[in-house]
Amino acid sequence: MTSRISSGGQPPADPPAAGIVARTVPLDPTVADSLLDLLPAERPVTWLRRGEGLVGWGVATEVRTSGPTRFADAAKWWSETVARADVRDEVQEPGTGLVSFGSFAFADEPGDSVLVVPSIIVGRRGGTAWLTTVGTDALDPAPDLALQEPAPAPVGIRFADGAVNGEEWMSVVADAVARIEAGDLEKVVLARDLIATASAPIDVRWPLRRLTETYPMCWTFHVDGMFGATPEMLVRRERGLVTSRVLAGTIRRTGDDERDLALAATLARSSKDLEEHEYAVRSVADSLEPHCSSMNVPEAPFVLHLPNVMHLATDVNGVVHDAATVSSLQLAEALHPSAAVGGTPTPVAVALIEEIEGMDRGRYAGPVGWMDASGDGEWGIALRSAAIEDATVRLYAGCGIVADSDPEAELAEAQAKFVPVRDALAP
Repeated sequence: MTSRISSGGQPPADPPAAGIVARTVPLDPTVADSLLDLLPAERPVTWLRRGEGLVGWGVATEVRTSGPTRFADAAKWWSETVARADVRDEVQEPGTGLVSFGSFAFADEPGDSVLVVPSIIVGRRGGTAWLTTVGTDALDPAPDLALQEPAPAPVGIRFADGAVNGEEWMSVVADAVARIEAGDLEKVVLARDLIATASAPIDVRWPLRRLTETYPMCWTFHVDGMFGATPEMLVRRERGLVTSRVLAGTIRRTGDDERDLALAATLARSSKDLEEHEYAVRSVADSLEPHCSSMNVPEAPFVLHLPNVMHLATDVNGVVHDAATVSSLQLAEALHPSAAVGGTPTPVAVALIEEIEGMDRGRYAGPVGWMDASGDGEWGIALRSAAIEDATVRLYAGCGIVADSDPEAELAEAQAKFVPVRDALAP
């Protein structure tokens, strides 16, 4: 059952997910070497890191929302769905029982957002694995979990510029730097896109497998056509503890370990990158503070090493004081957009993005993740990501622009951020 809630916040015509039953049972962890091995091609969802996480398929119920109330409408629909559901959970871990997966638009307009409850969910955490079935009958037999045929490689991939080419985008960056130097704002995050076209429809499971293998420390996700491997955890809420990983400040790796260590030291001392990072950390801390009784904000970032780039990173932690009323999705709404994907001051930066960026971000840089019936969940930022539809994939990459940003350097950084998805599409 699919419901749609308009930007005006009107309730769906049908009651949300009336009468569904979710049942979670333990599963032998050796049922598959990889959770992706179980995933069919039809409506798959994934949230994976270091071989653990959740995969699902089928649709028990879903809602699509849009406009400035997209988060609130989805949260209301979810709370009503949970209230009407019969949840039978024999495992009692985060991610068991009734679980929804979501992908939300970056901007209020345009774009749509989705929260979907798969019919089948398989999860793994440490030495524990489980199977969740969601339907209308508590007596439905558990499905046979069969290993699926591997996804075929994309055929005939061709790449082309998206909304703006490299030269045009450098002009946009220069315009943003001029606005910053004039005192209009402190930082803005600008993105660009790249269009990949194949000669036949692409099975999203192919790039998902490549991303899990190449970027195991990232969260590899797919929800309703939006996929990627994000290094940035917008917010995790688990049993009262809240964590947000902030990434801002980037340098490209060379492949030479000794040289990369020197570059990491340079990044850690870079005034431009430290300034950009400070804006992002301050944005997250300010947004979480009203919901947390205590917080830990490290004074200095660490350098996160990924296969293609290195980032300045900070983990902000807190203890949520209103867990009974504020879900992980509502915390994600409070954090979005952070300075890491919007800028500082955020309202001014987001307005400038709409004015000069020259493209519709869709769900790029919006929250993506999952939430269970208790409100616990994990929401990343849809970075290192792409939107897939049949034979077309739209890749996205963004850079934080501050007063001393160089347009050519920022273009090179954006190119580096295309690499994960671009390489994942290769046969």
